[in-house]
Amino acid sequence: YSILREFEPVFGRESMASASANPQPKKHEEGTAADLEKVTDYVEDAEIQGADIKERIALMAERRAKEAEERKRKDKELAKVPIKKEDVEFIINELELAKPQAERSLREHGGDLFATLIALLK
Repeated sequence: YSILREFEPVFGRESMASASANPQPKKHEEGTAADLEKVTDYVEDAEIQGADIKERIALMAERRAKEAEERKRKDKELAKVPIKKEDVEFIINELELAKPQAERSLREHGGDLFATLIALLK
């Protein structure tokens, strides 16, 4: 209150009284309520239905089965590709890969050692 008295000669007694009676909210206080409202009401709780969960689990199981079937089909196709033992040994020794990884990579590149090495080194 003593600070207000110092400014009375500059602003006048009436303006000082209104300033102390009706303090203006500060800028950071104005947006606080709106920001808090945004955070608290951002996502409404959704009720989980048992049937929805069962349907989603069934869809996931179906997708996994399709992926497994696709993997088996691809493995069968790759098994038909001829590869040389020397190429597999070269990859194992030079790149320090396991034998199944070396064989699969060679098969994926049609048995071409050069293409396999380039792909593995990328």
